[in-house]
Amino acid sequence: MRILLTRTDRIGDLVLSTPAIATVRASFPEAHLTIVTSAYNSVVMERNDDVDELVVLREGVAPRKFGAELPRYDVAIALAPRAVDLQLVGGTRAPLRVGYTYERRWLARLTAALYVNRVMVSEADPELCDREPRRVVRHEVVQLLDLVALAGATRRVPRLRLDVFAEDRIVAQTLPSNPVVLHLGQRWFTDGSTLEGTLALVDELAKLAPVVITCARDSESSAAMFEERASVVRLLRSLPFHEWAAVLERAGVVVTVDTGTTHVASAVGRPTVVAFEHKYFRLNSQEWSPYGVPHVLVRKPAREDGESLARFREEIVSGVGSLLRGNQRADA
Repeated sequence: MRILLTRTDRIGDLVLSTPAIATVRASFPEAHLTIVTSAYNSVVMERNDDVDELVVLREGVAPRKFGAELPRYDVAIALAPRAVDLQLVGGTRAPLRVGYTYERRWLARLTAALYVNRVMVSEADPELCDREPRRVVRHEVVQLLDLVALAGATRRVPRLRLDVFAEDRIVAQTLPSNPVVLHLGQRWFTDGSTLEGTLALVDELAKLAPVVITCARDSESSAAMFEERASVVRLLRSLPFHEWAAVLERAGVVVTVDTGTTHVASAVGRPTVVAFEHKYFRLNSQEWSPYGVPHVLVRKPAREDGESLARFREEIVSGVGSLLRGNQRADA
């Protein structure tokens, strides 16, 4: 039996797909399992032996054509609700083709039938979540486990997987034990959060534990201001992916805005505080919250006045404090 999986979007979403991938492997242990990723997110699967083969989608090739050029598969599963992945799966012409889309993406629901013959419809919808406060949205991990069940993969493996090796941990071992690791991303500086407020947040977090900062490329222009801060023990730029994951693994608590950092931190088992955007908080905080680890979710304020920003920082610091105390109780 030959099974194809595809996920060509973001790193964090592919991390959240690892339980579904492991579930397919456990359910079909003798199958040849291939995954197609993008060049960008392939790093998540490079060490993962739940798959037999990793194929990177070539740039400039139409997804349907790319799928048609692949060897024959019995089952093809699009793990992302995107046209690229659905078209790629459709191109394989596998007898069983599985994918999913969202409740109110009417055009996508109509066109999905062109590519897949088993479709799951997700209840995730930002406007309906705001309109219906009691609306429950399954975590993306759970949705993907339900998706692969449509292909017969029912031996669920609900754990995230990310393979971090001893050599990846060399840089992390030079850091203090159990620091607060704050990951800088552009969302710290916009829409309910500001550069000045984030600098103040770092000073407040330093009263709880040593602060280490990792830095996304989109925030490197602001990194020097944090590096110069007396409250910052270390700022790390441009780390290779698995070394960065090892730094998160070293953390007592990870603090981040809503990015893939949330899911990498979950994969290495670290408590996490996540600042979600104010808009669509009800959806995002359900579907993309930390998975399988202690966590605190904070909503960014709707305004950037002094009082709102101070309350935002206070909620983050309080969340970090409670998670650090939880670590201490667990160690005792």
